[in-house]
Amino acid sequence: MSTPLAAAERYYHAALDRLRPLLDGQREALDRAAALCTEAIAAGGLVHLFGVGHSRMMCEEMTPRQGCFVGWHTLVELALSFHNLVVGPNGLRQSLHLEKTPGYAEQILRNFAFGPKDVLIVVSTSGIREVIIEMAEGAKRRDLAVIGVLSRAHCEQAKPAHASGKKLLDLADVILDNGAPVGDTILSLEGSEGRTGPFSTVGGALLMNMLRCEVAQRLVDRGIEPVFLPSHQFVGSRTVEEQLEYFYAQYARRVAPLYARQGG
Repeated sequence: MSTPLAAAERYYHAALDRLRPLLDGQREALDRAAALCTEAIAAGGLVHLFGVGHSRMMCEEMTPRQGCFVGWHTLVELALSFHNLVVGPNGLRQSLHLEKTPGYAEQILRNFAFGPKDVLIVVSTSGIREVIIEMAEGAKRRDLAVIGVLSRAHCEQAKPAHASGKKLLDLADVILDNGAPVGDTILSLEGSEGRTGPFSTVGGALLMNMLRCEVAQRLVDRGIEPVFLPSHQFVGSRTVEEQLEYFYAQYARRVAPLYARQGG
């Protein structure tokens, strides 16, 4: 019989072992990504975030989230990420099918008038799905810099899914590695052939928050005070309510140009 919390402890240590190299192994990539994002936000532009399936979590980790600030903008398609029911309406079958549908990404991108300094962060642990590839390609055609967040180990060995034979590794201007292994899960179970303990969410969230913090500091160093989302847990505080309203107003002002035209 396993000792109490044996599997939990094994996952904990395995995750820590993967977290430690996330900074030192990609300082240059983080520096380049932070520079792109800082330039975009400092110029009044936006850093857009796109991910399908569970990668949506990394987008929403950046905004709206405590500690987030105006300048980040999610492109979250519910049809590609809301599959909690697994089967039936809004099921996983439909979502996975749409990820493979050629032309879907272009229909998303056509909704927006991107700015000249805007950046797109594309989050995909595998880095091979059709909608991911076409989102990156569409952004490049619109002269957006593209930052890819993926598992380098998985993407490098994965067979391309898109007809072009390209992976996100081939398209992004900067690659950030979330540190996940091939297949994502890091824990083998005693007495079972199955594996559990996915890592991409843990590694990805740390990576995204390192990027967020670095960009915030660089903006402050330039004399630009970020407009932060205040903690809304302090119910009834007039100061917090005023700060929230200010955040909403500044966010709306920043994203308004995105909708200046349609279908271009």
